[in-house]
Amino acid sequence: MLSQDEIEDFDWDPEEPAVQPPAVIEARGLQLVFETREGPVQALKDVDLAVRKGDFVSFIGPSGCGKTTLLRAIAGLEAPTGGDLMVNGMSPDQARESRAYGYVFQAAGLYPWRTIAGNVRLPLEIMGYAASEREKRVKDVLQLVGLQGFDGMFPWQLSGGMQQRASIARALAFDADILLMDEPFGALDEIVRDHLNEQLLSLWKRTGKTIAFVTHSIPEAVYLSTRIVVMSPRPGRITDIIDSPLPPDRPLEIRDTPEFLEVARQVREGLRAGHAYD
Repeated sequence: MLSQDEIEDFDWDPEEPAVQPPAVIEARGLQLVFETREGPVQALKDVDLAVRKGDFVSFIGPSGCGKTTLLRAIAGLEAPTGGDLMVNGMSPDQARESRAYGYVFQAAGLYPWRTIAGNVRLPLEIMGYAASEREKRVKDVLQLVGLQGFDGMFPWQLSGGMQQRASIARALAFDADILLMDEPFGALDEIVRDHLNEQLLSLWKRTGKTIAFVTHSIPEAVYLSTRIVVMSPRPGRITDIIDSPLPPDRPLEIRDTPEFLEVARQVREGLRAGHAYD
């Protein structure tokens, strides 16, 4: 634990860069309507968003508000029915074809008959990387997520947290600039989740990648993010975007500071404002 003096020594007011990084994900007036047997269902409505290069952006909101739908639209896995959506200056389909992003799902989704190295290697095999390059990349990303030495093991031999780290390694294997993460730690216990939050934040700082992260947890969103996107119940709209004043170096103890609790309060108020309780 940090002492109160150490907590108070944090630099809470980092200087803004003179020039903002370019936006790598841009949505303007984004709409998405699903056609069902019961009739049309509007999942997203009038979504305006710009995610800058190097941002760590978390999407938070009640279940069914369209967080995952928005992430899937960015990935080209769902087709918007209105508005504009660009990823690296391209359509989401073009961005997917150019391998602009890696995607980490809620479940690790590892093939049980493949070793950890084999699972991480799979997208590289599909993309046609040479064998020597595949092996180098697998070794590098397993070391990046702290799984060196586990390459020959099978998923069922690893804990849930280690399986999710393998899933992250697989998404990083082809070195995409953008990492899309759909509530990857939601099924894990709090101790493991805290540990993986620390590791993910460290990985983000080391790689400089742009991360879009879906979560239901206010503390997780505040701890990880440079910006927090608050969404309303369906139809999913962005009701608030909160810029975090927290410093880049964030030990878990930072969650006890007044600054952290203030950001959490803003997120909670944003969720309440966007939710029809009455």
